[in-house]
Amino acid sequence: MSSPIEVDLLIVGAGPTGLFAAYYAGFRELKTAVVDSLPEAGGQVTAMYPEKQIFDIAGFPSILGRDLIAALVEQADQFKPTYLLGRPARRLSEVDGKYEVEVGDTVVRTGAVLITAGMGEFTPRPLPAGGEWLGRGVVHFVPELEALRDQDVVIVGGGDSAFDWALSLHPVASSVTLVHRRNKFRAFAATVRQVTELGVPIITDAQVVALRGDAAGTLAEVELDVKGEAEPVVLPARTVVAALGFTADLGPIEAWELEIVRRAVAVDTTMRTARDRIYAAGDIAAYPGKVKLIATGFGEAATAVNNIAVALDPDAHLFPGHSSDVS
Repeated sequence: MSSPIEVDLLIVGAGPTGLFAAYYAGFRELKTAVVDSLPEAGGQVTAMYPEKQIFDIAGFPSILGRDLIAALVEQADQFKPTYLLGRPARRLSEVDGKYEVEVGDTVVRTGAVLITAGMGEFTPRPLPAGGEWLGRGVVHFVPELEALRDQDVVIVGGGDSAFDWALSLHPVASSVTLVHRRNKFRAFAATVRQVTELGVPIITDAQVVALRGDAAGTLAEVELDVKGEAEPVVLPARTVVAALGFTADLGPIEAWELEIVRRAVAVDTTMRTARDRIYAAGDIAAYPGKVKLIATGFGEAATAVNNIAVALDPDAHLFPGHSSDVS
């Protein structure tokens, strides 16, 4: 195991709340590390709807998910947090008044922990066939639409993400076909109508049974078993977007001796959990009257960081003043 990383604050979760917390911790002059099991910053926004417009961010009539994350990363990077991405936080222990958290093959020694893990660790649901093509033509999300320009794309799924991808990719890809194993959808009716009106082919009562490549080893086609069809249906596909949803759980956090309430972590008005110097903010934090919005997470992050600053240094002020006062 590599040498420990020493920080004042470890933020567990690199979604919008965690990224804003990294900025605010830097503003409070705390040395910070940010850990996430996903390989990129952005949490659920990056994984599920980077190309979707978000309408409830203060100051923005609308903003693309990926643009929001890019701005949050740029904001946090002013204070150079250490990013430990693609490495889930595991065992937590207390040693000599500090917390030690195993992060992959690294140990982070920290004065405090802020959990901003959203739904917790979430794992994409796999296709029923073609797992060997993951990362070689099969993807769960598309960070950049341009990467799929002029490609034949098959989207598998019947929820909001599947239909959002269809809307986003329609003007970019050579062809887009949506495949769903049922004849009813979980997506918003208005989105389904938009996709239908665009003329995107939708194949229902269908299962993916095989993926095949060409002579060069590039994904080339998808074979479907379609109810009512005597022969398999074969579609051209350079990329398959597996938009089948995610499974989520708190993972190792459940063993951290915190109070868990309906798959969330109970906190008080300072965002403190049942353990000293461990706080939570964003969707993973639970208290009476909680409203799960990105905007809520931003405020909770600032509340948590300011209280963490005082927990680490009792002489520090809870309210540091406004950032606009800093020249």
